[in-house]
Amino acid sequence: MKLVLPESETVSIKRIAMWSGPRNISTAMMRAWENREDTFVTDEPFYACYLNDTGIEHPGREQVISSQSVEWETVINDCISSQHGTNAIHYQKHMTQHMLSHLRLDWLDNLISVFLIRSPAEVIASYAKARPDLTAEDIGFAQQLRLYQHVKQHIHSEPLVISTEQVLTNPRLCLEKICDYCQVDFSDSMLQWPAGSRASDGVWAPWWYSNVEKSTGFSPYQKKQITLDQNQQQIADRCEPFYQAMLEQSN
Repeated sequence: MKLVLPESETVSIKRIAMWSGPRNISTAMMRAWENREDTFVTDEPFYACYLNDTGIEHPGREQVISSQSVEWETVINDCISSQHGTNAIHYQKHMTQHMLSHLRLDWLDNLISVFLIRSPAEVIASYAKARPDLTAEDIGFAQQLRLYQHVKQHIHSEPLVISTEQVLTNPRLCLEKICDYCQVDFSDSMLQWPAGSRASDGVWAPWWYSNVEKSTGFSPYQKKQITLDQNQQQIADRCEPFYQAMLEQSN
């Protein structure tokens, strides 16, 4: 059944969902949006659901499960109805790997979805430092394409796809493009933010956010030399077709 919010709710707040895999400047992007005066953010709301349902081992697993609801419907309702003071924008940082295949997607009709992509080799090289036993399912490329195809078919004929390289090469241009797509005014405040942690950060921040906590803006793009072992390369090769399909749609 399609979810329909009361008219007053849909008008009062704009809900933006940024879909990416791990190690993809997603937390820096969340910082950019949270630095706006009109925006509140939600950090990976489905993380506990994902860990609880899959049984997968992650750093801080028990802390994550204790910090969030493990009920999918409860989290969905929060994503489409939460409000915070007079803020007009609810920015949601979502990990595509958290969207398990059994999860219904009709609730996405209430969000403006944007897709943030990065090459599999770059994601794997970074992610493997914390989880060397990663799998293709852990990094969300197939799941991201599924989400994109749903949005394209049911919500918006041309969903916005932005690459990490584009953002880091020209943050202002990309943020202006995202804002234009979401029909909100761009703010210079999105380009710089104070260093440090945030109350909105998930409890997993100590394991994953050390670099972004030191940041005050988007770092300039640098092409990195990447070396993968045989297993990692096989995972990269498996994810590459999904990435290329998304890259072809990048704006």
